[in-house]
Amino acid sequence: GQVFVDRPLHNRQIYPPINVLPSLSRLMKSGIGKGMTRADHPNVSDQLYANYAIGQDTRAMKAVVGEEALSEDEHKYLEFTDKFESKFLTQGAYENRDIFTSLDIAWTLLRIFPQELLKKIPQK
Repeated sequence: GQVFVDRPLHNRQIYPPINVLPSLSRLMKSGIGKGMTRADHPNVSDQLYANYAIGQDTRAMKAVVGEEALSEDEHKYLEFTDKFESKFLTQGAYENRDIFTSLDIAWTLLRIFPQELLKKIPQK
């Protein structure tokens, strides 16, 4: 796998400053899910990644067109992206967060969106 450390995240006091979009793990899919972590882990991971990517694109668009030109959904992606970085990525230097706590935080962040925008999460 590869982990990308990101100076802009570091400059915004996000620790550890890991840029999740270009980072990858070739083995993650074989080590997560029911019986290993939690059954919802693969879907939650995929949804976080997708929403963060859209949020990053929305940030870039906001810089060009201005915040008032963004749709309601785009505002949700901006809110998600800010909270993803401040609450999910950011950890204390001596924090020992387990995967279950991280998944719970992820669900809290995903609740920003209506169900129809959570396309990676199976409808139940």
